[in-house]
Amino acid sequence: MSRGCADILAVGLKRLGVPPEPAAIARLCRYHDELLKWSRRINLVAAAPPQELLATHFLDSLTLWPLLASLNNRDPSYRLPLLDVGSGAGFPGLALKCWRPEALAVTLMEPRLKRVSFLRHVIRTLGLHDGTVVLAQRLEPEATDDQELAGRFAVITSRAFTAIAPFLALCAPLSPAGGRVICMKGPRAETELAAWRQQQPDSPYCLEQTVAFTLPFSGACRNLLVFRKA
Repeated sequence: MSRGCADILAVGLKRLGVPPEPAAIARLCRYHDELLKWSRRINLVAAAPPQELLATHFLDSLTLWPLLASLNNRDPSYRLPLLDVGSGAGFPGLALKCWRPEALAVTLMEPRLKRVSFLRHVIRTLGLHDGTVVLAQRLEPEATDDQELAGRFAVITSRAFTAIAPFLALCAPLSPAGGRVICMKGPRAETELAAWRQQQPDSPYCLEQTVAFTLPFSGACRNLLVFRKA
């Protein structure tokens, strides 16, 4: 029999070097339960054994937390503004909000309305209204012209939206000077980096940091590429 959600998350977090927090793990497990219920009716994530699903989506999302914590060095009342592009079923943005609701102001951008309904349901169910917004739209050039979004997000991230070069180009209007974009990539990270350098030699972003790791349980290769806007 598979171990329960809380046990799997606790073991996985320890392997990632993230101290487990019981209240946060409880929220994530409630989120996981809702994900399974809704997945019977709409396609949210691919079916997988519990350990694989939790590693691929929940633990993968939480690998961003140490980076975000290092950027959130202001007073305790400050919430780091985070935009998650193409959030899908809420990864990584909603999982991160579950982890530390008080530390993040999260905007989830997702154009597919059934997934938008799911995101809003989880936000209501877990009481995460404060500091959480769902935008039912795509990240397109027209969207980046929106003055309400311009320069608002200290951190922008995405798991599988598009390649690095077009993603950074779309993020630039939404990112303030000194803002970060964190691209979550697999083993093709270096190939995409080379294409970005070739296609956008005058990009306003520079590669600030690369964090390479393997996911617990599966051993899948992951890379977090942190770009800083000049």
